[in-house]
Amino acid sequence: MLFDVIGMLGVIMILVTYAMVQLDLIDVKSIIYSSLNALGAGLILVSLVIDFNLSAFMIESCWMLISLVGIFSAFKRRREA
Repeated sequence: MLFDVIGMLGVIMILVTYAMVQLDLIDVKSIIYSSLNALGAGLILVSLVIDFNLSAFMIESCWMLISLVGIFSAFKRRREA
């Protein structure tokens, strides 16, 4: 039950982040966008500890990795500015 709640929080976080982009509330190159995506993917990965699913694990691992690259890029742009 706890891991289901954690996973659902991750799903909600990713969906709300996507909605915020579509509503022009955040920029896809911002640290907040990538951070929310990475955290959401991480929460979903935690939920997979109890009920493992390889395809879900692969997509969320890649989602988190890409988001971490986005965070790194945003910090790099911030330092160069």
